[in-house]
Amino acid sequence: MNDQDPLSFTHESVPVRIVLRAGAAVTATAEEARRLGLRRLLVLSGPRGADTARAVADSLGRLCVAVHPEARMHVPVEVAARAVAAARAANADGCVAVGGGSSIGLGKAVALRTGLPLIAVPSTYSGSEMTPVWGLTEHGVKRTGRDPVVQPRSVVYDPGLTLSLPVPLSVASGVNAIAHAVEALYAPDASPLTRLTAEEGVRVMAAALPEVAADPGSVEARGRALHGAWLCGTSLGAATMGLHHKLCHVLGGSFGLPHAETHTLVLPHVLAHNAPAAPRAAAAVARALGTDDAPRALWELPRRVGAPRSLAELGLAETDLARAAAQAAGEVTVNPRPVTTDGVLRVLRGAYEGAPPGE
Repeated sequence: MNDQDPLSFTHESVPVRIVLRAGAAVTATAEEARRLGLRRLLVLSGPRGADTARAVADSLGRLCVAVHPEARMHVPVEVAARAVAAARAANADGCVAVGGGSSIGLGKAVALRTGLPLIAVPSTYSGSEMTPVWGLTEHGVKRTGRDPVVQPRSVVYDPGLTLSLPVPLSVASGVNAIAHAVEALYAPDASPLTRLTAEEGVRVMAAALPEVAADPGSVEARGRALHGAWLCGTSLGAATMGLHHKLCHVLGGSFGLPHAETHTLVLPHVLAHNAPAAPRAAAAVARALGTDDAPRALWELPRRVGAPRSLAELGLAETDLARAAAQAAGEVTVNPRPVTTDGVLRVLRGAYEGAPPGE
């Protein structure tokens, strides 16, 4: 399927069980493990989420054999190796990843190396738990791939876990999820179901984020954001990533930029770049956002709540732009618009300077 021919497609659905309700992290995770027949679970998290991970571990009781709170951003290979060793030492028959993208990514890395089934308990809104995409960083280069073995068997969404997520990071995480849906809308292997899911995901998430910003303690608003994350992640799980994700992986893996904030800053400029070659996708994003200028709306959304305003603010050096552009251009395999180093550099320049798309 492509932007010009919506009636040519292939679609494959991967079975994943979803639980979304307040308190689910400590009331549903053990039930999901039992449904999968798991009896020896390794709980994975990052250091900052260790308390939440231990609460989930306590809810598992005897089903939990160890807690491994060593997840790190972009999943360095040495961190993945230690987690695999911990799983084997504990004779685990499955893993529970509790936290944001770093924890979910580490769980996927363990699944990739061991084949162990994974249960995801996300605490952010990126939606990566709904994809079969894994990523590992080695020697400053982030490699990604797709493998059904890393797809979590169950995802437990608990809005209470996201209440402590600061508003700027909540919005950045949500826009990261929107980026999943945007790329799914113009992916060459998208299907009608993928497009419906993606557009609805953008609509739900874009409506939820202002509510989260206005009332960060609202469990209802946080739950709607998780609903959006599920839809956005599901859409990308059935489609191939293009320029946006490859560029963000380069900026994260090779230049150490934070994941969600980088997606937030790059997305408006990539969408503006690709829109002329993907008019149906651009129109779908605009409908979901209730605007006639989707790139501008995505540029404005995070700025209302104090999110970072430029890649320069995140620490990227101007001298790194050309190298990042060349590296990303060499890694993109599919995209609605032909990818050139000069084109990627223009996208990067806009995100680096923090200017509105097209200015």
